[in-house]
Amino acid sequence: MKNARYLLQFGAALAAYMVVLVVSLWLLSGQPPLPWAIALLPMVPAIGVCWVVVRQLRRVDEMQIKVQLEAIGLAFAATALVTFSYGFLEIVGFPKLSMFLVWPLMAVFWLIGLLISRLRYR
Repeated sequence: MKNARYLLQFGAALAAYMVVLVVSLWLLSGQPPLPWAIALLPMVPAIGVCWVVVRQLRRVDEMQIKVQLEAIGLAFAATALVTFSYGFLEIVGFPKLSMFLVWPLMAVFWLIGLLISRLRYR
């Protein structure tokens, strides 16, 4: 039941983010007077997504907290290594990459960390 509620809340927050993102991009195409404010609008529901995730982490037991902590630690370290390494490669001529790539990279490493932790504590 708790997982169903979490998935519903997470899905609603993510859907709100997607709707606000589309509206924000549409408004930005018309060059509004305050483009920075409109560009940041999707961050309002993104805060909601973070809030839902943190609330779920507070509900789980100690073992799940340990699994999540190990996965997040791996994601943090691996993302730092990859982004710093690529930063040095940009100095020698590699193309500049958008900051939008950092979170998806971290999410992939988080999922890998979850798989490793879950296998470890089976």
